[in-house]
Amino acid sequence: MTNMPQNIQDMIDDFSFLDDWEDRYMHVIELGKALAPLTDAERNPETKVNGCVSQVWLVQETQGDSANPILNFRGDSDAHIVKGLVAVVLTLFSGRTAQAITNIDAAAILSKLGLEEHLTPQRSNGLHAMIARIKKGAAQLLT
Repeated sequence: MTNMPQNIQDMIDDFSFLDDWEDRYMHVIELGKALAPLTDAERNPETKVNGCVSQVWLVQETQGDSANPILNFRGDSDAHIVKGLVAVVLTLFSGRTAQAITNIDAAAILSKLGLEEHLTPQRSNGLHAMIARIKKGAAQLLT
């Protein structure tokens, strides 16, 4: 992705100022605290992300025309660090067209954030499950 969307570049820049994992970890938790909570009704089997050890819910909302819809996501988790990872994922994907979402190289961005090498395998799997869920939803809208 040569021309990075500004909010993703801003997030990469923010993380680049944090020297050690402890600071990045705390920043991720702070990002999670800033998420708007989901309602109890939105925490349901349809929005629950499978593959996460912690409970994670992602709500997808579609706007615009059906030829090139814009997707917005809201999410939540019952675990602080995972809720922060939800916030990171929402920054990557929310407010973009379905086509743009399918084109985002999430692995490259996560590498620039320096998060993945410090996540437990379970959290890493959950992070990838969230990304896969979002990309699958976007791809389905394009077919």
